Amino acid sequence: MRTGSVIGNRPLLAILAMLFALQVFALLRAPAAWLPAAITIGIDRPGAVTLSAGQLGAVGATGTRLVFSRSADGGWWLRTSGPARPLLRRDGIDERLGTVDASTLRTFTIGGRTFDVRPDTTGMLAFADGASRWRFDGATVFRDGTPQPPCPGASWPAQAVALWNRATPAVVAIARPLVFGGNLHCGNRIGIDGVDGGAAQVARHGGQLLLSAGAAASGTHLSARFSSHSSMEIPAPASLQDDARRLDGVQALTLGRTRYDLALVRGVLTLAPAGRVALNAFPETVLPPGVAWQWRQRSLWLGDAAAWLLAGAAALAVFAAARLGRAMAPRRGNILGPLADARRRRAASSWTGRPLRGAAAALVLAAGCTALLLQRGGEPPAAACSLLLAASALGIWLVHPARLAAGAGAALLLIAAGLLCQLNLGLAGPDTGWLRYHGKTAALLAIGSGAIALWRAFPPAVSQRRIEWLLAGAAGGALLLLAAQVLWGDETGVFDMQPVEAAKLVLTLLTAHCLALRMGWHADHRERPGHGARWLRLVAPALLFLALLGCALVQVDDYSPLILLLLWAGAMALAWALAARRWLAAGLLGCVALAGIAGVTALRSGDPAQLPASFYGDRFQVWLEPARHPHTGQQVLQGAAAIASGGWLGADGMLGLASLGHAGGDVMALPAVQDDFAPAFLLHRHGLLAALLLWCAQALLVAGLVRAAVSHGRAGAGAPGFRQAWLLRLQAFALCGGAAFVAGHLLLSWGTNLAILPVMGQPMSFLSAGGSHLLFFLLPLLGVHAGSSQE
Repeated sequence: MRTGSVIGNRPLLAILAMLFALQVFALLRAPAAWLPAAITIGIDRPGAVTLSAGQLGAVGATGTRLVFSRSADGGWWLRTSGPARPLLRRDGIDERLGTVDASTLRTFTIGGRTFDVRPDTTGMLAFADGASRWRFDGATVFRDGTPQPPCPGASWPAQAVALWNRATPAVVAIARPLVFGGNLHCGNRIGIDGVDGGAAQVARHGGQLLLSAGAAASGTHLSARFSSHSSMEIPAPASLQDDARRLDGVQALTLGRTRYDLALVRGVLTLAPAGRVALNAFPETVLPPGVAWQWRQRSLWLGDAAAWLLAGAAALAVFAAARLGRAMAPRRGNILGPLADARRRRAASSWTGRPLRGAAAALVLAAGCTALLLQRGGEPPAAACSLLLAASALGIWLVHPARLAAGAGAALLLIAAGLLCQLNLGLAGPDTGWLRYHGKTAALLAIGSGAIALWRAFPPAVSQRRIEWLLAGAAGGALLLLAAQVLWGDETGVFDMQPVEAAKLVLTLLTAHCLALRMGWHADHRERPGHGARWLRLVAPALLFLALLGCALVQVDDYSPLILLLLWAGAMALAWALAARRWLAAGLLGCVALAGIAGVTALRSGDPAQLPASFYGDRFQVWLEPARHPHTGQQVLQGAAAIASGGWLGADGMLGLASLGHAGGDVMALPAVQDDFAPAFLLHRHGLLAALLLWCAQALLVAGLVRAAVSHGRAGAGAPGFRQAWLLRLQAFALCGGAAFVAGHLLLSWGTNLAILPVMGQPMSFLSAGGSHLLFFLLPLLGVHAGSSQE
């Protein structure tokens, strides 16, 4: 065994310490910021007071005003105007202003057309307008008993979803809203003369069909009349745009991305903000009479005591395990010679060091779970606590007695750099929510790192059959999660996670297993009967999984997942061709890659006016000439302006050191600056020189994974037994596929930010705030890399 990792990785440890010291420096330099701890509203009855979103400290509700009023009987009422619709929680049930339960309606009017609601016992919404009879089950619209045809120009995924909804029971149908407006009756749209499409919609939420005003409802008359059995305390007929709700019994109110706990005591309404709350540089603001703020200062150091206790215990355990590894490591100039070194190696890798490493890993895992639960509960740990937790999570990788591989070392550097960038972004944000990206990344990093460290400390016995069963179970679970996203989720995922990230890892492992088995056949397999069917059995799971994954990814209005799959498939095919010495196939794949590069270059010099008018055509037009599209192209122009203002040394001229912890300015208005356009923020704040250093670390990571794959492939070719050869080849192909996905993410992200490729929504590995990408793909891939290097 080689020297202990704590000794052998001193340069890596020094760079990591410098990056974490910069995070501490940013916390120390962060200016004071203030936010409301409580907002009190006192109204003499009868009376009313109007508050804007800014006067409530709300985030994501610009242009919205809330009118709080008291009636003659002393009851409190809430009315709203603007694009954002408040959400009230009363007796465990959510009520959104401008939204009503369709089952309680007798009639509803949109524009100049009135619809009469008919009784229906099947859970559908049945209504008529005098000319046609309609039924809607939450997925499909039926006109006079017949499903409506697709709208002209509908994409084939939308048509496939419509066919699926018609052929399957409602329980597995893919939810699609019913939209009112426009000129055509088609798909899930009911046309109304003189009303823009999207003026109102009916969608299924929580088992109910809800009628709500849409984004295009401005200037359109929307009203509803309720049936006699309705329990809604709303005058009838009621306007959906000028909706009013009684506040008696309401426990919480959500406006935009800010949640308020409500309390009504002695005629005074108190709102306690939580979640994302706007920050003020000074504890002062302009408020109407009768409204007051109770100020509190943002705390970056104090937080939940349990989170600090677990993070501190994890840090101490990691430090103790590191000291033990250093004490057990071989020493230069030891007078006892190789015998003493051998004893130290055995002690470091035996049960002498394993319990302490296991305890440290368990504490890191527990601290990460606690931090994540606190953040989900609305009370995230302090930024300093998340910083300590992240340091412990990275430190657990360095306490193993084996030297850390080059690829894993580069990954740790990238994680530390990403944490620094996310903390800088959080401190630069105008509200408290920007720090949640740093806290969530630290929590997920601790969960993944702790679990992998436990596995490395106490590795389970593996066999081919057990691995095959694990792969089959993982494939089934990933498929179920993908189906859940298609049925109940959206582009952001389902159950607050992205199943696609786990599916990519499982797909890589499953394909690597099939290729490893295929490489183990005899050279004369073509001459033996039955091998063709065996080949189909081996490759069928990977092909099926790839097909289902592709269908799920096509549901997203973006082609970047397809590009990723093509890059991954090409890399795996090239790896198999090289391992099998199929030089012709390898040459053809190389020619295809060169043709793809030439095609992108040719598109860059194309004429945007000749592209077809479609979703993907618009994407390419924005890429070629952003000024043609003032909305979508503005994102590209903003990113380019931010990058250009950064120059070589950052916007402050000191590689971002002078601006650490300070406000971000105009760059914070860049859409998806924490995800897809995180490289633009890095280039703006820290400059092109810092980006070059980041590129070197990313290239080292990909090269380290490929080098490890080549090493295992060569070892597998010379292994004496089938099991050893199969396991080594499995690791080789898995590392190769993982490197392809990582390289694809980096290529698409840099290409999007630097306008090398059309805009594609893919986060940059380690730098962007992609929690699912880190937990379900990157960390398990590093665990495979570290475990294979250890073996």
